[in-house]
Amino acid sequence: MGDLPSFDELASVPGLGLRHAWGVFGDDDRIGSVNLLTPARVLAAAAQVRTGEVVSLDLPLDLPDPPLFGRQPYRHHVFALNRHEMDDRLDDFHLQGSTQWDALGHVRCREHGFWGGRTTDPTAEANDLGIEHWAAHGIVGRGVLVDVAGWAAANGHGFDPLSRREITAGDLAATLSAQRTGLEPGDIVCMRTGWTGAYRALAREGRADYAAAPVSAGLYADEAMARYLWNAHPAALVCDNPAVEVVPGDPAVGSLHRRMIPLLGMAFGEMFDLETLAERCRADGRWTFLFVAVPLKVPGGIGSPGNAVAIR
Repeated sequence: MGDLPSFDELASVPGLGLRHAWGVFGDDDRIGSVNLLTPARVLAAAAQVRTGEVVSLDLPLDLPDPPLFGRQPYRHHVFALNRHEMDDRLDDFHLQGSTQWDALGHVRCREHGFWGGRTTDPTAEANDLGIEHWAAHGIVGRGVLVDVAGWAAANGHGFDPLSRREITAGDLAATLSAQRTGLEPGDIVCMRTGWTGAYRALAREGRADYAAAPVSAGLYADEAMARYLWNAHPAALVCDNPAVEVVPGDPAVGSLHRRMIPLLGMAFGEMFDLETLAERCRADGRWTFLFVAVPLKVPGGIGSPGNAVAIR
């Protein structure tokens, strides 16, 4: 991809003072940061496979249960096609209800539009930023686990993933330093807060209460975070919490989704299950792996199940 501009070299959106990378990957770009997964980087990432162990990174599709953020549970029907063949279907299936990708058409920056400045409303007409473009490309590269929850525990920091704990750019840097792991352009950064483990430990009643008012640790949404992430040039940012950023957010600070998706073209993944992967990485001190995900090829899709594995 050549040398990308630094965050502070990017232009600003008029009237907002927020940096944008429109045009950095081409005037009609449809995949944003996934451009960084070049054939050379995919080939190099294959060298991360040493044992052949495959670790699933998806929650079951029916978790969280009840679903979060007002989504409805899907209905799974199994039925007979004839005496000998079965089939099934899903009704009311939210593509972002469990482990999921946010397509670039998921969030816009007010009247300035979606990634690249597209202003077409996808509820009325496709805006050419559907998940099918990532599906066709694939999201395959060097994965790096950034175990913020593990770093906090090892250093005596109180950390509850089901509380409003802001994770700063400094926390990410400190975690990577403790792991003796560096980031490279095109990495798929996987941040663990421990949310999936904590959520699964809740009783049924606790899950219902949580769905009514979700709270979670997550990335601080300030400009310093946007600068840190852009300058690291990851191909994707995958997190185990419900929204990547801290929930609830702070309107005075702003939205990391708005900073990163429509303005910087960043691929976000949410509610990925990183617990088993963290155990494996911690056991041998190796925090990198081959990350493989192929979103569903839904034309015009705003999101997709994660469909991801780590291969070690």
